[in-house]
Amino acid sequence: MPGTLFVVATPIGNLEDVTLRALRVLREVDLIAAEDTRRTAKLLSHHGIPTPTMSFHAHNTRGRLPQLLSRLRAGQSIALVSDAGTPGVSDPGEELIHACVEENITVDPIPGASAPLAAVVASGFPVLPLTVLGFVPSKSGARRAWLAMVAGIRHTVSFFESPLRVKRTLEEASSVLGDRPIVVARELTKVHQQLLRGTSAELAGALSNARGEITVVVGPWMESERRQVLADEGVVAAEFRSLTSIERVSRRSAILQLADRFQLPSREIYAIIERHKESGE
Repeated sequence: MPGTLFVVATPIGNLEDVTLRALRVLREVDLIAAEDTRRTAKLLSHHGIPTPTMSFHAHNTRGRLPQLLSRLRAGQSIALVSDAGTPGVSDPGEELIHACVEENITVDPIPGASAPLAAVVASGFPVLPLTVLGFVPSKSGARRAWLAMVAGIRHTVSFFESPLRVKRTLEEASSVLGDRPIVVARELTKVHQQLLRGTSAELAGALSNARGEITVVVGPWMESERRQVLADEGVVAAEFRSLTSIERVSRRSAILQLADRFQLPSREIYAIIERHKESGE
C-alpha cells in the first residue's frame, strides 16, 4: 500500500508559527523533503525533531522526483516542506504533488502560516476576493507587462518581490497603479517585522535599502474616492458615446482621453466599453 505525502506549512519567520499537528507529522514521517535542508534543520533542531531530510528544490526536481515517488510507492510517508510557508506557493512542490495525484498516492495538506494571507490580513484591505501572485518577473519587458496585468485586477492583490528589486518595481508600478493603496510587509512574524503603507510612489522612496523577505499587497480600486466614481461603469460608457457620437472624436482618441480622465489603463476603458456594447446599454 502506498504511503502518504504530507504537504506541511512551516513558519514564515518566527519558529513558533507552526501547528502542533505539523510538528507531530514531521516527527512521525519516514523522510522530510526540504527545499533547503539547512533552513529546515533549524526548525527541526528548535523542536527536537530527529527525522532525516532530503533536499528537494527547483534545481534537482528531475532527479529527486523518481526517488521520492519510489519511496512513497513502497509505503513510506514523506513530509514536503519549503523554506517558509506552504509548499507550492511560489515554492517547489507542485510537481511532486501532481505526480502523487496522478498515481493515486494520498496527499494530505497540513495547513499553517502563509505570508500572503498574513500580509493581507494586516493590510486592512478586503480579503475576499483575493488574487495571490508569485514573484515579479526580473526582466524589464516582462515586468512592465506583469504590472499592467496587476493594474487591471480590481480587487486585492498580493505578490512577492526581492529586496534588491522592490524599489525599482514600485517606481515602475506608480505609473499604472496611481494612488491605489499599497502595503509592503517586510520580515513577517520576525523580530524586525515592518508594515509600510502608502502609494507605490511613496513607498518606493522608503525602500532604498530594503532587506529581508518582502510581500506586497495592492488594495482594490474602490479604496479610493476617485475609483468610487466608477462603481457605475455606465459613466464611462456614456462619456465614450458622447465623445464618439456628438463630438465626433475617433474611437482610439476617445479611449485615450477617458483613460487619462479616469486614471485607468486604456485597456480597462476598452473592456468597459465592450461590456456595455455586449449588454446593449
